[in-house]
Amino acid sequence: MLIYNTTFQTEVGDARNFVIWLNECYIPEVENLGMLRNPRLVQILSHKEPDSECFSLQWEVEDSATLHRWHTQQGMRLNEEMMKVFKDKVVGFPTLMEVIR
Repeated sequence: MLIYNTTFQTEVGDARNFVIWLNECYIPEVENLGMLRNPRLVQILSHKEPDSECFSLQWEVEDSATLHRWHTQQGMRLNEEMMKVFKDKVVGFPTLMEVIR
């Protein structure tokens, strides 16, 4: 099993709205497609810049082929939507990890 993680950094003033958007829009839409499972949204407490908040959104995914299908079918569109809503106030970077235990 793989873990698909996206770490987001947002300005402090936008953090609350960003978390609401993730919980009410992004996460339910991803869950509906069913390729990514068991979302976990956490706040990162270390290594943050002044006047910013950081969050990690993690999903379980069966394999990299499934993740690629999700990315082309849904992920790119959701990223564009996030950019329309939050513009340059949110940046994210993905990490793909393999569970070894």
